[in-house]
Amino acid sequence: MDHSTSLLRLIFLALGAALVLLAVRSAFRLPPSFTNTSSSTASLLDDASPSTTSSCTRFAPWGCPRRTKPKPKPKPMPASHSHETDVPRHPLDPLTITEINRARELLRAHPPFSSSPSSMVVHSLSLDEPEKSLVLRWRKGSGDPLPPRRAVAVVRFRGEAFVLAVDLAGAVTPLPVPASGYPTMTMDEQVSLCYAPFADPTFNATIRRRGVRLSDVACLPISLGWYGPTEENRRLVKVQCFSAQGTANFYMRPIEGLTVLVDMDTKEIIRISDRGAGIPIPSAANTDYRYSRHNQQQEDDNVGFEKVRAPSTEPGPSGPGVEVVDGHTVRWGGWEMHVKADARAGMVVSRARVEDPSTGEHREVLYKGMASELFVPYMDPSEAWYFKTYMDAGEYGFGLQAMPLVPLNDCPRHAAYIDGVFVAADGRPYVRENMICVFERYAGDVAWRHSESPITGMDIRESRPKVTLVARMVASVANYDYIMDWEFQMDGLIRIKVGLSGILMVKGTSYSHMNQARENEDMHGTLLSENVVGVIHDHFVTFRLDMDVDGADNSFVRVDMGRQETAPGESPRRSYLKATRHVAQTEKDAQVRLSLYQPAEFHVINPTKKTRVGNPVGYKVVPAGTAASLLDPEDPPQKRGAFTNNQIWVTPYNKSEEWAGGLFVYQSKGEDTLATWAERDRPIENKDLVLWYTLGFHHIPCQEDFPIMPTVSSGFDLKPVNFFESNPILKQRPTGEDDLPICPATTA
Repeated sequence: MDHSTSLLRLIFLALGAALVLLAVRSAFRLPPSFTNTSSSTASLLDDASPSTTSSCTRFAPWGCPRRTKPKPKPKPMPASHSHETDVPRHPLDPLTITEINRARELLRAHPPFSSSPSSMVVHSLSLDEPEKSLVLRWRKGSGDPLPPRRAVAVVRFRGEAFVLAVDLAGAVTPLPVPASGYPTMTMDEQVSLCYAPFADPTFNATIRRRGVRLSDVACLPISLGWYGPTEENRRLVKVQCFSAQGTANFYMRPIEGLTVLVDMDTKEIIRISDRGAGIPIPSAANTDYRYSRHNQQQEDDNVGFEKVRAPSTEPGPSGPGVEVVDGHTVRWGGWEMHVKADARAGMVVSRARVEDPSTGEHREVLYKGMASELFVPYMDPSEAWYFKTYMDAGEYGFGLQAMPLVPLNDCPRHAAYIDGVFVAADGRPYVRENMICVFERYAGDVAWRHSESPITGMDIRESRPKVTLVARMVASVANYDYIMDWEFQMDGLIRIKVGLSGILMVKGTSYSHMNQARENEDMHGTLLSENVVGVIHDHFVTFRLDMDVDGADNSFVRVDMGRQETAPGESPRRSYLKATRHVAQTEKDAQVRLSLYQPAEFHVINPTKKTRVGNPVGYKVVPAGTAASLLDPEDPPQKRGAFTNNQIWVTPYNKSEEWAGGLFVYQSKGEDTLATWAERDRPIENKDLVLWYTLGFHHIPCQEDFPIMPTVSSGFDLKPVNFFESNPILKQRPTGEDDLPICPATTA
């Protein structure tokens, strides 16, 4: 054998060895599919620098500990949906891309930002809605110009917060800044904070001691509330981490007890608390919820699951039909309303008017409705959990967390979609496509019916199907998914519903079976799987409802129901239920805590408008499935969330009072909330009223919530009460075979 042959063989052997080594190393880097392999084995060989992108897992960015701040690159939209040429067509239309760029220019040129425009961080930039009187006077097609377009901006510059009114014609005017708290976190901050702990060698060493590869670590920024003066004068956040090895559902693999306190502005690691070194990281087995994984598992196990198909929800050809005009005006079944996306509230419904079938007039019902704040306190007082009392709208931005909806699954085939245009931290606009969908729904419900008994000799069977309009948005606030529905019925009813799904926030535990727990031990939750506790928590969603029932001058009426005793000899009956009406004079007079044994109805009426028999026209709030906060009123989280102390509040309209938790919620002390405003006890009789309703859920997790929750829903209604002269859908015709959609046969 000559030297050239030996050399060639040696080269091939070296190349083969390198390929084998590369394959082995890659196998250790990528999380395995459905494995029970512990992360404390060969994965510890991975000591690659966390600053390199090669150490990222496929769950990036969560599992990708880059030290450099990533630059989000919004997906470019098709030319037909670029929104570059959008112009406002309604006074309440959100800012267009052109208007956002104009506002950005004005802000960057305004002192003191002009001295260093790149140091200005935009936390929010949205339409400063015109005064109600201007909006109500404007009529499309009348030749009236739109009211002047203005924006309101919340920015930070060199550690100081500013609130500014921006007239797009050129003027920038400072507005008052709240006494405490900080603005909503930007998406850029939320992403960069996930990487901040990896710059600290102590944190990295702690992770390795837990037996987790750095490239498998996924971290989340958690708002820390306010618990005293030690947390003042500095924007802080707590970061907690998970192992993403073996599953996309890293939430089920917490690195329990490890909490990193971070300065949000400097990314400095202030303190690392590690109280869970003896608690194992739960296994990845059975935690992945993706269809591709479960479909493969079914094939591997030779298990055949029945294929369940979603029933057709196609509307009939003669149905009302949904019309979306100028991008935001929705018309359907006698309803007309303005629907738009908002970075903080999520979805905003405005100028909701319903047609009166007796006159053909469109009558005002709701000037503006939205989710004002969400309060989610967890019920574990331990070091790693006590601060988890989220304000999802004011701290994270409910709309910022809204993901594009999934056609055919989130919304039916015939849905129309509305995009959101938001603002990045540098003030540039970006598009969140398919954020809201609107569609007709027929769920097999009955609108009204009556069949006459055979004993009358009358062969009558009258029934009408209930077809409704739904406007839907879904916000994925890290682990939880909130499904927000506004449903409009042709009888004038508005149903507002919240669905909870997604993934629980869980706690690691040393227990793998309940027989290991001490008798009557307070685990603060439910053992869901081996080493996994689902922590008890509440969800409160407070809605701001600017009611304009047949006009702006309204009153709030409580109709109390109580037992009335009959007088001696008056009747064979001893008692009956009596309704007593009470018109609230002031804000405190209208505060309501619901009680099963003190029933009442809650009406918003227009005392100046009467039916033909003399009843004031109105709408009533119909509560359903509510839960009340059980926290001590002086508990710091409850002081910040004091807007949940009552289920119903009524305040006089004030344009500046939009956010139930205050304009600046992050680390606020709770001195600028709905509860504070209502202490002024202002007059509310025959005024322009805002009704606030808090929908509540107590959630004690159960095993069916693992690894991902089936949706649980609750809601409340705004129902006409003496608003119409009679049943408004009396003349609705019945549905016949000719009304059903015709599906053409497929051709081979």
